[in-house]
Amino acid sequence: MKKEQKQDVVLALTEQIKEYGNFYITDTANLSVLKINAIRRKCFESDIKMQVAKNTLIRKAMEAADGDFSEMFEVLKGSSSIMFSKSANAPAKLIKQLRKQGDKPVLKAAYIDSAVFIGDNQLDALVNLKSKEELVADIIALLQSPAKNVISGLQSGGNKLAGIVKTLQERG
Repeated sequence: MKKEQKQDVVLALTEQIKEYGNFYITDTANLSVLKINAIRRKCFESDIKMQVAKNTLIRKAMEAADGDFSEMFEVLKGSSSIMFSKSANAPAKLIKQLRKQGDKPVLKAAYIDSAVFIGDNQLDALVNLKSKEELVADIIALLQSPAKNVISGLQSGGNKLAGIVKTLQERG
């Protein structure tokens, strides 16, 4: 690979790191071309961008991007693939799904909104992460719940009160 090509790869990776804000570094070594292509297809279906790159180029891209990625440098050994996603947990869910059919890809590290997760043992924690949209929906549901209870209480109380008034009226 020529120097210009390497610079282009670093520049593209840097832009993707900045654009997506979430990325996973995985180990896909020793997988056949068929399996890699199947993983790429699943990534495409899940709106995840996957790219295989040399570790030195990934490191240079991280250094050029805004953020502290120094904790992740130690995992840049062997074969590395990088997965970009707008959703924080989509790549983790995909990796978990793919692992039902084999032992790869292995999670080396993940960067989620400035938080760093190192090691394959973090996969379950990443799967359970909620996206910003899910958190906002949870908060709205929690805020609406008391209001709904008050309204339903008033409505049912009104029906009871109307029933009592009607009964008293009929007696009188």
